Amino acid sequence: MADPQHQISPEGASVPVSGIEISPASPAEPEAAAMIRRHLSQMAAQSPEDSCHALDGSGLEEPGVQFFLARRDGQAVAMGALKSLGGGARELKSMHTLAEARGSGAGRAMLDFLLALARRENATGIYLETGSTDDYLPSRRLYESFGFVQCGPFADYGEDPWSVFMHLDLRAAA
Repeated sequence: MADPQHQISPEGASVPVSGIEISPASPAEPEAAAMIRRHLSQMAAQSPEDSCHALDGSGLEEPGVQFFLARRDGQAVAMGALKSLGGGARELKSMHTLAEARGSGAGRAMLDFLLALARRENATGIYLETGSTDDYLPSRRLYESFGFVQCGPFADYGEDPWSVFMHLDLRAAA
């Protein structure tokens, strides 16, 4: 099922809509590596070390992880990844929009793209972990606007007052 924001080509890249192009990327690419560093730095500033669950570049290179960059006018403005959890479930990882691009629709476009890709690959559901503090309120509202609901810890996560766990059942949303 294609979403209205991005049409996915057979190669997995999106056709640009609203000036944003999303395509697979290597976390080792300089532009991606710089964005990952910014993301990790921001997470470290907002949460205790034991509550930071963002993947670094090597984690984003692991088998079962699909990593993407969103570009506007050729410049990377957002990133996101899907990690296979097995049984048709995926985890949304490393969603990040550069501060200077927030409010531009880049994060929403990335989430649209990743959900369309998961549906195309017959994923049954998407899980995510995000922060519980007010710093993360815009992210939680974005996820809620797509139908994500709070759930308990999943995969290897445990209860953590700094974390909010969310799930979108793609079978129900189809």
